[in-house]
Amino acid sequence: MDTETSYNKALDYLYSFVDYSLKHSSELAKADFNLDRMFALMESLGNPQSKYPIIHVAGTKGKGSVSALCASSLKVAGYQVGLYTSPHLLDYCERIQVNGAPISHEQLVELVGEIQPYVAKIEKLTTFEITTALAFMAFAKYGVSAAVFEVGLGGRLDATNIVTPKVSVITSLSYDHMAVLGNTLALIAGEKAGIIKQGVPVVSSPQKDEAFEVLERVAKEKGAALTLVGRDVTFKLTGSSLDGQKFNLQPSTFNLHPLSFIIPLLGSHQIENAATAYTALKASGIPITDEQIQKGFSQVQWRARFEVARREPPVIFDSAHNQDSFAKLRETLDAYFPDKQVYLIFGASEDKNIPGMFAEMKPKIKRIILTRADHPRALEVEQIQQLAEQAGVESEAVTPVKSALMRALELSSNDGSIVLSAGSMFVTAEVMSAWKKSNE
Repeated sequence: MDTETSYNKALDYLYSFVDYSLKHSSELAKADFNLDRMFALMESLGNPQSKYPIIHVAGTKGKGSVSALCASSLKVAGYQVGLYTSPHLLDYCERIQVNGAPISHEQLVELVGEIQPYVAKIEKLTTFEITTALAFMAFAKYGVSAAVFEVGLGGRLDATNIVTPKVSVITSLSYDHMAVLGNTLALIAGEKAGIIKQGVPVVSSPQKDEAFEVLERVAKEKGAALTLVGRDVTFKLTGSSLDGQKFNLQPSTFNLHPLSFIIPLLGSHQIENAATAYTALKASGIPITDEQIQKGFSQVQWRARFEVARREPPVIFDSAHNQDSFAKLRETLDAYFPDKQVYLIFGASEDKNIPGMFAEMKPKIKRIILTRADHPRALEVEQIQQLAEQAGVESEAVTPVKSALMRALELSSNDGSIVLSAGSMFVTAEVMSAWKKSNE
């Protein structure tokens, strides 16, 4: 059997289990999340997750960027680095990376073959739990000497939360997945704070008071030293262009002089993420120098985060998918393209606050090109169109996603407005694929 056929069979196997990322929010709310299955599975596999130091990252927004920044720096420092994130954009193997490269299709096939007999003995395992176990196994098998694990959903009952990390990191908290995590910031913070372990240092991005009070209380209960970025470690933007951003960091916790950094990631929120990643690396106790972190930050790659694929007229891929991230996206557009309006290619999952997203972006929108990703949780364009009308923004429906991109490019070619994809990672992934094909 050739590799691609075997790979597709391996994916079919993984997707044959319950995959909550494909379920509607009503089903997600009554899901049987607990860590017993995960502990049992990892025990049977010999607990590979205990064979290397781990940085564990939760949060509503920014956790992927913080994870990528940490991994890039550890690689520069000479570690064989594992990075586990979700969801993937274009290929399933992107979820499990070693030294910045996804594991190969062949390696995934091999790992799935190894895990199957163990999975068969444990009932009710989910796709995400098995994939997380594959990452733990892969990193042990391929000699990883440091790993960064991004939480999938929440924290307390997430499949990654069986680790005892070197540091627990909680990035910016806002409203998302409320059917599962709760409808107040305090409840959401309580779920995220579930990754805080006894005596393990905690690093938090700047938070609203309601969220921070919960994190502070849980850290105190667990005897976990808490560093708050923005209070204990301060940062200041010193320059920015489409090539990247410069900022200074004053890590008062570590009694050092201000440090200067350059990152290719755009938007003021990425400065906050970088400050969080720096603080996490230092708090982890994993040996790494400031120079190595500076170099790692300057080389980081993290796709679909205000990714400018073309500068004129601009084409931008973004992963914003809640109201808070749309506010940050609009701020970033105002900073880099103050005089340009946007043709927004937009689709969304059914559990998202779409009116909130439209309200944040309305000043920049020329027209929304509504579309639908090939995903079971994607809302029908007719439903989104009603919300666009209520928000008072002009819209048109174009499916499939590839046609939506072509329509936006056509409109943009007439007036130079920005083509922007946001609202759903799945839509943006399909836009990126279509863009790549159209430029081959």
